[in-house]
Amino acid sequence: MTSRRKFLTNAGIAGAVAASTVAKSSLAGIPEIVLQDSAETMPPLVPPNGRHYHPVVTPNGWSLPWRMNAGVKEFHLVAEPVLREMAEDFTAHLWGYNGQSPGPTIEVVEGDKVRIFVTNRLPEHTSVHWHGQRLPNGMDGVTGLNQPGIPSGKTFVYEFTARRHGTFMYHPHGDEMTQMAMGMMGSWVTHPKDHVHDEIDRDFCILLSGFDIDPGSATPKVMTMLDFNLWAWNSRIFPGIDSLNVRHNDRVRVRIGNLTMTNHPIHLHGHEFVVSGTDGGPTSPGSRWPEVTTDIAVGQMRQIDFLADEEGDWAFHCHKSHHTMNAMGHDVPTLIGVDHREVAAQITDLIPDYMVMSERGMADMTEMEMPLPDNTVPMMTGEGPFGSVEMGGMFSMVKVRKDQAPDDYSDPGWFNHPEGTVAFEYNGPMPEVQRSSDAGNSSMPTSEKANHTTEVQVKGFEKSG
Repeated sequence: MTSRRKFLTNAGIAGAVAASTVAKSSLAGIPEIVLQDSAETMPPLVPPNGRHYHPVVTPNGWSLPWRMNAGVKEFHLVAEPVLREMAEDFTAHLWGYNGQSPGPTIEVVEGDKVRIFVTNRLPEHTSVHWHGQRLPNGMDGVTGLNQPGIPSGKTFVYEFTARRHGTFMYHPHGDEMTQMAMGMMGSWVTHPKDHVHDEIDRDFCILLSGFDIDPGSATPKVMTMLDFNLWAWNSRIFPGIDSLNVRHNDRVRVRIGNLTMTNHPIHLHGHEFVVSGTDGGPTSPGSRWPEVTTDIAVGQMRQIDFLADEEGDWAFHCHKSHHTMNAMGHDVPTLIGVDHREVAAQITDLIPDYMVMSERGMADMTEMEMPLPDNTVPMMTGEGPFGSVEMGGMFSMVKVRKDQAPDDYSDPGWFNHPEGTVAFEYNGPMPEVQRSSDAGNSSMPTSEKANHTTEVQVKGFEKSG
């Protein structure tokens, strides 16, 4: 899971710089372009300079390095077409930043002066909206309202102070439906300057996204409004989503932003958490209560904290069942209880690869070896220590281990359950089923109405001979 960051750098850029609030003397040189083309989870970016903070880990992602220039943190984002491996054997043609979708997480400290160079390598104009930030109106990134669009081949500069700590997002605000449907988005974390709200051991950052990509194809259908068939965390789908690996009794924080077109009830097994932050900042301790599921609406962010005090491999997923499945059709009929073996036998004479599906439910699809189109991941997949997990989409795990080192984010493998702690088959006697004859009665009887014959007479109509 972990590896040393292998950055590809490219100091040359095309285009001009436009920002009326930035002194020309500070633009004598532009930060190098740092790219990342690996879908592995990269180690936390420990700050090499500037003020200290506890860095986040972005599952299947990374944090963007910066340089200090006269007390200003300078970053360089490149908007460009990217290839994103969403799971093994499935790569999508997306748009993103610095070689990835989502783009790299940007981390700063409350009070930092920040300068972001944005180079556009897309075939159309773009912009960047810093979702949730307090900043000068002209830096808000809404094309046509606050700034002209960044033309293809040009570089613009955004400059503002990170005024409040919390978790935010960035995404285009020009041709937004197309560009966000293609995967253009990223996370932003502003750490508190006094560390009062930062008493945690592990900090993870997840961005929710949705795509409509037909099986066998690679490019999202950007005109889709509701019927998405792939639900992703950091543009990865299960089983391609890395687990969140923590040490027993770690204080864990997960920051989750939603840039899909629907809400997501995110559910954690085996633990309770509190919502410790929203888009507006940290929640007051007196307003928090224990939960195991929190609903994250469109455009919202939720920060959850919990104590990882239960060892095991705990499921962590969206609780909308169709969001834990991979690419599927929306017009597939329900065939539960239909015995079509005879029909299937006749069809296989004409179509040898035809297979009976879903007459017992959909779990049997995980047992099939049906040929799939190239560049397609099964709808329900994932092999666990006890068999098929029958999941997809927005599903992962929190792995809690006593022997996980404090700074170790590597996958510890499957949990070794203590003897007697796994559900088992019962082979003893079974009692007879007892059912109450009084169960299910309605609160009052249905009204009875007389069935009268109604005669209809049509005036003005003469029967012809």
